[in-house]
Amino acid sequence: MFVKTHRMISFANATHQFRNSSESNADELLLAQCRRRDFEAFGKLVDAYQTRVLGFVSRMVHSQEEAEDITQEVFVRAYQSMDRFDGRAAIRTWLFKIAHNLCIDAARRRTRSALDHAVVSQEAEDRWNAEEDTRWNPETVAINAELYEVVDAALETMSEKLRTILLLHDQEQFSYEELSAMLSVPVGTVKSRLFLARAHIQRAVKAYLHELPEANPL
Repeated sequence: MFVKTHRMISFANATHQFRNSSESNADELLLAQCRRRDFEAFGKLVDAYQTRVLGFVSRMVHSQEEAEDITQEVFVRAYQSMDRFDGRAAIRTWLFKIAHNLCIDAARRRTRSALDHAVVSQEAEDRWNAEEDTRWNPETVAINAELYEVVDAALETMSEKLRTILLLHDQEQFSYEELSAMLSVPVGTVKSRLFLARAHIQRAVKAYLHELPEANPL
């Protein structure tokens, strides 16, 4: 069983690496065309990433209209600064960094304080590396519409720093190293924030489940 599972994991990792390699090669070709101000090529870039960028931004702001405006601005900024993109980071990383910065700017304009209601003790923070690396996924956590709303509400009360890490790592599957470079913070900080964000979600879900009426015995 262990050997079979190990082979399945190895196959999944190899498939993921192949997909990333293929995407990287396609992105490099697309980037070269975009730098020549090929608007049709840039349209393909928008088509490839617009939905994922919008999904991230929608979780970071409180209005779908604002999310759509910010997403549009992401690609306007990308097109305007295409000549300055050195290609050391993946296009995906670059676009999400632009999106993240625009979300932060929007929050500042609203003069909202990024308050972290997930007050976790230093002892709990120090235990992040002892926790199982279970990816948070709304489709898995949200066993019904009501629980999905609980998770969504927990995201709303989370600080932007924690919400950003959670969404980019667990939903968009950026690695610790990619997030460290994108957000200009140490890898340890990325992991610590991810632990705090997951703990916040878990507390909200546990509180909800605790309030549910007990199931009738068979």
